[in-house]
Amino acid sequence: MTWMIIRLILSLGFIAVVLLYAARLAKKKGLGQGNGLIEVVSRQRLGRSSTVNVVRIADVVLVIGATEEQVTLLAEVDAEAVDAALAEQRVPSPRAAPAAALPGGVAPALVARTSSGALAGSVFDRAGWGTFVHQLRERTVRKP
Repeated sequence: MTWMIIRLILSLGFIAVVLLYAARLAKKKGLGQGNGLIEVVSRQRLGRSSTVNVVRIADVVLVIGATEEQVTLLAEVDAEAVDAALAEQRVPSPRAAPAAALPGGVAPALVARTSSGALAGSVFDRAGWGTFVHQLRERTVRKP
């Protein structure tokens, strides 16, 4: 029984050493890293299996539609327009006025927060889930 536990620990140790060696070798060879030439500027899901991506390749900005079956070039966009839109999006907007101050007493619509990390637009995006939970709370709370 003891010998089986020792063999198990030695086997797991051997696997860990092999994985560390493979990771170090991949890092040294530059595998899994981008070269900075291609950048995904923005990504928006349209359905379960379709997305629209804005991709910058050197100085060219392309709008690409992607599904499970194919990738289609939708448009080529001016790089300065994309940079201006991104700069405008990153500027924090002023806080919305209270509902009573708006004409007709209409409450302002919730605006989704944007994030620019690698997980932006995915189910792992924390800002997206935070907005979803906030909207769910607003719909389920009883109001007088």
